Amino acid sequence: MTGHAKLGALLWFSVVACGTSAHAQPQVIGAPPEAANMKLVGADGLQARSAYQPTIHHQGDRFIAYIGHHGGTDDIPMPVNPQTGKAEPNGTSIVDVTDPAQPKYLRHIPGQAGKYEAGGAQMVRICDGKDLPKGDRNAVYLLRTFGGEAHEIWNVADPANPVLITRITGLKDTHKNWWECDTGIAFLVSGAPDWRTRRMTQVYDLGDPAHPVKIRDFGLPGQEPGATGAVPTELHGPISTGPSGNRVYFGYGTNKGGLLQIVDRDKLINGPKEPTPENLRLPEISRMPMSALNGAHTTFPMKEMPIAEFAKDKDGSSRDIVMIVDEAILNECNEARQMVWFADVTVENRPMMISSYTVPEASGAFCERGGRFGAHSSNESMAPVYYKKMAFIAFFNAGVRALDIRDPYHPKEVGHFIPSITAATDKRCVTIDGRDRCKVAIQTNNVETDARSYIYIVDRANTGLHILELTGPARAVAGLP
Repeated sequence: MTGHAKLGALLWFSVVACGTSAHAQPQVIGAPPEAANMKLVGADGLQARSAYQPTIHHQGDRFIAYIGHHGGTDDIPMPVNPQTGKAEPNGTSIVDVTDPAQPKYLRHIPGQAGKYEAGGAQMVRICDGKDLPKGDRNAVYLLRTFGGEAHEIWNVADPANPVLITRITGLKDTHKNWWECDTGIAFLVSGAPDWRTRRMTQVYDLGDPAHPVKIRDFGLPGQEPGATGAVPTELHGPISTGPSGNRVYFGYGTNKGGLLQIVDRDKLINGPKEPTPENLRLPEISRMPMSALNGAHTTFPMKEMPIAEFAKDKDGSSRDIVMIVDEAILNECNEARQMVWFADVTVENRPMMISSYTVPEASGAFCERGGRFGAHSSNESMAPVYYKKMAFIAFFNAGVRALDIRDPYHPKEVGHFIPSITAATDKRCVTIDGRDRCKVAIQTNNVETDARSYIYIVDRANTGLHILELTGPARAVAGLP
């Protein structure tokens, strides 16, 4: 550690002893993470690439993390891959996390050349071939975006040696996809060239990944080709409950003009395909507009949640809940606070907001730390270990927050973890009086969990992957020993 880093660490420890004012200090290299009821198990720098979606897959006797990346930065548009010795556009990192304390970086698959969201391969989903209707039983398929121009499918049965299977090209943008492994149906967030919006949905049958079959284009009326007037807010991403649940929950908007749309999956897939306003309305069960100040990045369904408070009520003790997470996009709080919201959709045609959650800004002087402060995304695993009990929310410079959601009318934070910055952590700037003011802070971007109860967070500002576990009272919330 350099002399400056040692001094910074000493200063950090001295203000910790004085109480909450410690959190107002900038993060310094060498200081420990800030944590409550969560601890670090292992980490990987991910070749100092800006990270978006992590997906953890139980693959044979191993657990493999597949991590999507944004494009490069102005300072480093193409980081060097130490495994090849070459500068490569950010793409997909493949990491063996079987031993979470000793993650092993296996392979980087380069993505589209370009910076920030104009390049990379930020979205990734995984399906075993044996689960897909017409997949190769020996294959493991990786579905990823390729910058804004394509979706790709790779065979990662040998995760260190992926093989490209097919590409869906000719797009103007991509983003947060959903893939049903049991049916092969994929809801691809795309930018069809003739549509009036940057992002909408293309429904595909990827049951045979080598031969994709397009089912239809879908979006909000007014986004379709040939429409006139105002264009409704663009899609961010869907989550499907599959044939058994027969619902798809779409989130529109990012940090403003958000919208939750509940759609009949069967009517979406099997209904009339031509994108007329009438056909686009047909599968819709309801929509819930949000405030003009907030968006809908993630719309995570939790149907038939048992509510202890309602146990003796005549009409039942469970509720259908959708957790909606906004995305903060502007640095240093130069926008309305982006938060977590809980909607009761038990009566589907009358969804209603019932509660919200945010990190108290004063608990860490987060508006002053640098970078984004506010919600971005939640874990999306429906494995029983956490589903309907706990949610993990990526909150940019406030790290990851662990929520007790067993009573969604009263969500409660029970833990948090803010990683330490490293020499790789990238700066974030705001313009003040025509000049850039830049600060370095953690930017926890996305989060996922696995069936073993480990929590995986990745950093937008190039700090890499952190693997966490719950400690103390938070473990009891999930029923962990």
